Amino acid sequence: MNENSIAEIIVDCAYHIHVKTGPGLFESVYELILAEHLRSRGLSVKRQCPVSINFEDLKFGKAFIADMTVENKVIIELKSKEKLNSVDKKQLLTYLKMTGLKLGLLINFGESRIKDGIKRIINGDISTEI
Repeated sequence: MNENSIAEIIVDCAYHIHVKTGPGLFESVYELILAEHLRSRGLSVKRQCPVSINFEDLKFGKAFIADMTVENKVIIELKSKEKLNSVDKKQLLTYLKMTGLKLGLLINFGESRIKDGIKRIINGDISTEI
C-alpha cells in the first residue's frame, strides 16, 4: 500500500471521528480513537513512538516522539486547538526530512470542520509519485 492509499484511509477515519465527537476533546483522546479506527481498517499503527535520526555522521536514538506512524510510511501529528499555525507545519516537515519519509498528515481536531484541519505535508519533490 502506498502513502496516498494510506492517507485516504487516515482522512476518512479522521472525518468519521470528528463527525461523531466534534471538536473539544484532548489530543490524546483523538489519538486513541484514531489509532483503533486505523487498526480496524487493517493498518499497522504506532503511537507515541520514538524516532531515531541520523544527522551528518551522528546517530540519535529517540530524537523525537511522533504522535503516530502508519505502516512505517506516514507520520501523523495531531492537534486539538482552535487553529493550526506555521510552526505546526514546519515541525512535521522537519520530522519527515529527518526520517526520510515522504508524507505526513497534520490533523487538527479542534477545527469546526475537519476538512479545514487536515494538512498534507510532503517531503521532497512533489512531482515524485507517493
